[in-house]
Amino acid sequence: MLKVTEAAPTAGLALSWRDLLVLPFFTKAQNSLERKLAHFLGIEDAQVECSGTAALVVALEALKTISNRKQVVINAYTCPWVALAVIKANLIPVLADSQPQHFDYCEKSLKSLVNQQTLAVVHTHLAGRVADVEKTIAVAKSVGAYVVEDAAQSLGAKLHNKSVGTFGDVGFYSLGVGKGLTIFSGGVVVSGDLQIRQALRRVGDSLPRNYLFESRRVVELFAYFILYRPLGMGLAFGRHLRNKLKRGNLIQAVGDDCSFDFPLHKVGAWRMMIGASAADRLPDFIERTKKIAEKRLAQLTKIPGVSIVLDAQDGEGVWPFFIVQMPSEAMRDGVLDRLWDKGLGVGRLFIHALKDYDYLAPFFANCKIPNAQTFASRTFIITNCIWLSERDFARICDVISEQVAYV
Repeated sequence: MLKVTEAAPTAGLALSWRDLLVLPFFTKAQNSLERKLAHFLGIEDAQVECSGTAALVVALEALKTISNRKQVVINAYTCPWVALAVIKANLIPVLADSQPQHFDYCEKSLKSLVNQQTLAVVHTHLAGRVADVEKTIAVAKSVGAYVVEDAAQSLGAKLHNKSVGTFGDVGFYSLGVGKGLTIFSGGVVVSGDLQIRQALRRVGDSLPRNYLFESRRVVELFAYFILYRPLGMGLAFGRHLRNKLKRGNLIQAVGDDCSFDFPLHKVGAWRMMIGASAADRLPDFIERTKKIAEKRLAQLTKIPGVSIVLDAQDGEGVWPFFIVQMPSEAMRDGVLDRLWDKGLGVGRLFIHALKDYDYLAPFFANCKIPNAQTFASRTFIITNCIWLSERDFARICDVISEQVAYV
């Protein structure tokens, strides 16, 4: 039986019918969205691309025009698309291990890997959480490498009251499906350095228009408008998730079945204008989800033996979902066995550390990343979706508590 009323896997900003009534022929669509994003981030300029992955590719291609170095250091526990973007840019990805019980870099591992061949270090603010980018900058600059901030899931997060993504040489964000601001598939790349910004524009302007992909995205954005709500998520997401879980295909269930062949093209004017319209509601949405997260975080932190990934000191993240760590993999799996298929927004973020995906294993055969692998084995996520009821969230907490006590 199809379950049609359920929580979204992440707290995303739903579209309004007013967003769809924009008229791109009577305004400068691209400038409108990019201008609003720049103002929101407190910077001079922002550049919209067709995905967060594409934004990273554009960033790396731009840096290649300035430096001839070939290696890019990335975190061992992050989205597989990050590694694919590095490979797409014909660069060499290098994995640095994470800290114990956190996705942020292990400083010792990072220092051992950066060298005179390092073009850039990609620093990730994962799941809306703020990681310590200042330490990464210090390590990267010691060898003359650039820092690219991956704030794909962290648009609106801040460190020292300054937007994450604006500390490094380049930053990028995702406007993908279910994000705080979405044009279904989109991304943003930024830089405070004029030379780099000019290089970013040159690379972005060189991308082709792909009317087939753009038409598909327009249809998907309409579907998002219709289905990203309690009565639509079962059809749009839940049914497919449960089918994949029944087949035991966890990688497909979380969307980790990534491809080396991903699109790079310009974003159409109509989607740009929809994003510009929705952007006006983004600050209020972030504040609303923050207040909800504070209440839910208070409940989660009361559960003995369970830890929640939080922000670096003086960081103020956004809250699309919570990353929860259990004392063991068995406890984590016990929670997921009871909740993953129940439509409550409980699931996995990434199934593996990067070297453990079959399609990435050949690139990282000799990497030692024990902390990242342990982190992947013990964590799960809980949505901070605004329509998840207090009763259902209490049910989630009860299951976690029972599992810790039982095992």
